[in-house]
Amino acid sequence: MQNTADVVIVGGGIIGCASAYYLAKKGVSVIVLESDGSIGNGGSSRNGGGVRQSGRDPRELPMVMWGIRHLWPTLSEELGVDVEYTQKGNLRLGKTETHLKILRKLTDGAAACGLDVKMIDGDEVRRINPYLSGEVIGASWCPTDGHANPLTATLGFYKRAREMGVRFLTGEPVTRLQKRKGKIGSVITPNNVYAGEKVLVAAGYESRVIAGTVGIDIPMQKVKVECLVTEAEAYLFQQMLGTAEADFYGHQTKHGSFVFGGSTGLEPCNIDNGTPVSSSIAASCICRGIMKYFPALSDAKIIRTWAGWIDECADKIPVIGPVEEVPGMYLACGFTGHGFGISPGAAYSIAEIMTGGCPPVDLVPFRYDRFRAKI
Repeated sequence: MQNTADVVIVGGGIIGCASAYYLAKKGVSVIVLESDGSIGNGGSSRNGGGVRQSGRDPRELPMVMWGIRHLWPTLSEELGVDVEYTQKGNLRLGKTETHLKILRKLTDGAAACGLDVKMIDGDEVRRINPYLSGEVIGASWCPTDGHANPLTATLGFYKRAREMGVRFLTGEPVTRLQKRKGKIGSVITPNNVYAGEKVLVAAGYESRVIAGTVGIDIPMQKVKVECLVTEAEAYLFQQMLGTAEADFYGHQTKHGSFVFGGSTGLEPCNIDNGTPVSSSIAASCICRGIMKYFPALSDAKIIRTWAGWIDECADKIPVIGPVEEVPGMYLACGFTGHGFGISPGAAYSIAEIMTGGCPPVDLVPFRYDRFRAKI
């Protein structure tokens, strides 16, 4: 009975931890299996920290908007951990007319979904944030966006879930799932077998391999991303920042350091035997881009960098919900680098649907069978 629970969750990132917490609140017994030796030791605790609505696919907007209204504002009190949630807006910056065209399209789509977001010119951008360079000619502005601390948020969900009786087992890589009489039955690791009436696979890109052991193929790929952290600086601004082409994004933390993520286009070249590694090429490229937007940071010192995988889904939005072909199996993966900000709303919805409740938003856009061939 020690290896049996109502729900077995595969993956100890923020989606797995938050889902475990919301399930435990409903009185469900939960076991969480994490292959790494530490909880959240991946993209969940190492990312730009954005809690944003702007710049998202319209299909994601209802879920993240609901989470920002109902969960994020009180999350620190609920978890007993300071998640450093700050809701001071998001500037998504543009330096060219091509950038502005991208931003207008995103803004129009979001506004049509009821989001308070608008285009502003360069002068208004610098009134909001005077540290931005004259190269910025416009931006989208969403005053209800913000940012939080990925590490404390992930561990906050973990801490509260543990206090409510959830069992977390690290160093337990799942090798396969097993069906019993057509339904999900067991979760197999090298040394143990875990049984649950329901299984939630929330293991990032590894979800594809694990789901494949029962014949389920999730169309996604792993993509390398890099982040960097600076030493603490004098406090400059509170907004979350991004760019039209997402070549850099980030914010200044409560501590004063800056956390930025970015891309170079060279990510597939900087991989060592399947392990993502930070490179001097990427860090310097990201920094050159940042300095064009933020000259005030030209002398900031980088104290560490990190590289890792995101699970990019084929249509750029996650897969969330049950798998009809395998009763009792649920998926929460393919978040395409958008998972942190949406995680409370997604996990709350997952807990609802796994216990026969009614999720706060429509999950149809995220169903696995959307990839089924049309006849």
